[in-house]
Amino acid sequence: MAEASRSWKDSLVYAVLSDVGMRRANNQDSQTVVVADEMDSYRERGHLFMVADGMGAHAAGELASQLAVENVAHHYLKLRDLSRAEALERAVHETNALVHKRGQANAEFHNMGTTSSTLLLTDEGALVAHVGDSRVYRLRAGRLEQLTFDHSLVWEMRALGQMPEDADLARAIPKNVITRSLGPNATLQVDLEGPFPIEIGDVFLLCSDGLTGQVKD
Repeated sequence: MAEASRSWKDSLVYAVLSDVGMRRANNQDSQTVVVADEMDSYRERGHLFMVADGMGAHAAGELASQLAVENVAHHYLKLRDLSRAEALERAVHETNALVHKRGQANAEFHNMGTTSSTLLLTDEGALVAHVGDSRVYRLRAGRLEQLTFDHSLVWEMRALGQMPEDADLARAIPKNVITRSLGPNATLQVDLEGPFPIEIGDVFLLCSDGLTGQVKD
């Protein structure tokens, strides 16, 4: 969660919380925060926040999400000859290739994957790149707005007008099936959203379905 201000010189407050919950023995979520420590770095690349929710047997999901947060940030900061949007999208693609390669090289990690939601706070606004169903929200003046679209079976059926009218049939559709993730396939479609204007007092929330599956908007 980050409370954003328009300028690098103004306050930026952020917090990170990860909880294994009561259903699983291990936590497959990973996150990273890269805050620009100088004005020039902020103007060039902004502040980066990212959450990833892994999936896969054994420790595969945990590995996939950790690789995602480490490598998306690394590649984004390295690709200085590209615009911020281009660098962020390229970073996700390069990370997908790396996670996919690791999954193919080890039978225990085969088909491992992770969601990937990254928020950039820049002097031009907030930019989001995402794959999967981990979400980015913005809270402004008491109004909570989801800035991402879930890449999930339920959301895509709803968007296409294919949700059954019968309530029992609608409830039978699995809520945890995602249609895109980083790692299982060699190629990947990344959604870029924004830039969204930032106002003083805006609060941004990045979270996995461990939160949104339990708490309503």
